[in-house]
Amino acid sequence: MTKKINLFANLKSDFASGLVVFLVALPLCLGIAMASGAPLFSGIISGVIGGIVVGYLSKSHLSVSGPAAGLTAIILTAITDLGAFDVFLTAVFIAGILQLALGFIKAGSISNYFPTNVIEGMLAGIGIIIILKQLPHAFGYDNDFEGDQSFLQSDGQNTFSSLLGIFDYIQMGSIIITALSLIILISWDKVPFFKRLKLVPGALVAVVVGVVLNEMFMVSGSSFAIAKEHLVSLPVPTSLEEFSEIIVTPNFSGFMNPKVWVVGLTIAIVASIETLLCIEAADRMDAKKRFTDTNVELKAQGVGNILSSLLGGLPMTSVVVRTSANNNAGAKSKMSAIIHGVLLLISVVTIPFMLNKIPLATLAAILLMVGYKLAKPATFIHFWQKGKYQFVPFIATLAAVVLTDLLKGVALGMIISIIFILKGNLKRAYSFKKEVYEDGDVIHIDLAQEVSFLNKAAIKSTLNDIPENSKVIITAYDTVYVAHDILDLIHDFKTTKAKEDNIKVKLKGFKKAYELNNSDDTPNNVTVEHIYDAAKRKMVKKEVLTDEISN
Repeated sequence: MTKKINLFANLKSDFASGLVVFLVALPLCLGIAMASGAPLFSGIISGVIGGIVVGYLSKSHLSVSGPAAGLTAIILTAITDLGAFDVFLTAVFIAGILQLALGFIKAGSISNYFPTNVIEGMLAGIGIIIILKQLPHAFGYDNDFEGDQSFLQSDGQNTFSSLLGIFDYIQMGSIIITALSLIILISWDKVPFFKRLKLVPGALVAVVVGVVLNEMFMVSGSSFAIAKEHLVSLPVPTSLEEFSEIIVTPNFSGFMNPKVWVVGLTIAIVASIETLLCIEAADRMDAKKRFTDTNVELKAQGVGNILSSLLGGLPMTSVVVRTSANNNAGAKSKMSAIIHGVLLLISVVTIPFMLNKIPLATLAAILLMVGYKLAKPATFIHFWQKGKYQFVPFIATLAAVVLTDLLKGVALGMIISIIFILKGNLKRAYSFKKEVYEDGDVIHIDLAQEVSFLNKAAIKSTLNDIPENSKVIITAYDTVYVAHDILDLIHDFKTTKAKEDNIKVKLKGFKKAYELNNSDDTPNNVTVEHIYDAAKRKMVKKEVLTDEISN
């Protein structure tokens, strides 16, 4: 039975965090729409639906959905290839239907197979990207769009070259506002007086101070005044007719175009993977350690993308940057995501001219704090202390996310983790013990519970190295599965090499299904007594030379 959640139980903290996410999401929605070659308002529509609709349907308490930087290249290429934005919206509609289907067939369960070190590496990588991408905005250099997370930028630059470009475009007004905003944000969590003002988020205070300060610069004619191109730029419809023209509907004749279906499938797959990664990350962030039903999440995303396409919005995913900002601002439930969506809708309809006064430098300061909290030095120390099998996938994922993109970074981390798992499996496939006697050595090879074809090379090498005139006892009491390749290897060793080198071989505990004959004193059907004897043998200390076989 599903536990009912009271959305209004933590309204104070959720409203404050929803307000912070709204301030972060606004320029991101606009920046991603601009980079995608889509109408600016399409990003806002996606953010509103992602907040209100997906926020309500989702079972995640912290996740925030909206237009994602990871889809910008796909959207830009698709709009160009399909020739019109309304035809592209049909592809988004198809993507939503496919995501609904993925939810119903329970494809969301694949998120359970993302290792923790890879997820943490992804988060730390995104944190570093945020810091690197926001530093130019903090200095007044706004050449790259807000929300970009790719190493290679659409303007031909890359993340590092943009940092070098700061020195040619330093704007003192932006630097002053960024510095002041950072002081406010840091003090808000540290100074006792500010900590009492829990209902007012530090981000809102920083935004208000930034707007007021810039207005003072402009009124006084100071050279510190921040120009229009360095402020939030939201479309301002002057009439109801202009507002209605902003809404674009899908051209469903695109259903007959095979390219539309390819784009829809691509968006569905990429958006679903990014969403599942973000949900896994959100659950990791959650102080209450609540778990999200990922199949419900895919359905919610599907519904969101269907509605977004019908109203002229961009495709959406669950987004790490907004989710992290939500968590850092103290969100307690999904009401925070819903509030952020409502605030986006109300502000765009009623006060767009006020929002256009917000300096991008202030928002850069907010995101710099988000980036730092995602990539804290303590996280690096934690995984370093865990050892190489935890640290290497973590740092590889982080580096690949920063230097390529999120999906490639996670893919590399997964590959390295799988290699380490296989390597560990090779080590644990069997144990090797040698008892030294005057009349010849007695060698014990005890197979583990599972012995796959991946262990073939190690076992083959061990059997080939057994000296002449030895006695070998190979036991399989504990095995649940032995690959056919391994059984063939043991059979060939017993019938050929053992006879040639005068090696006496005893097989014990092998099941009938393995089709290997046990020695005369060992039945094929392993009884409770045999299992007890096997356990007893492990407990008795012997004077033996023990070598753990490793590959």
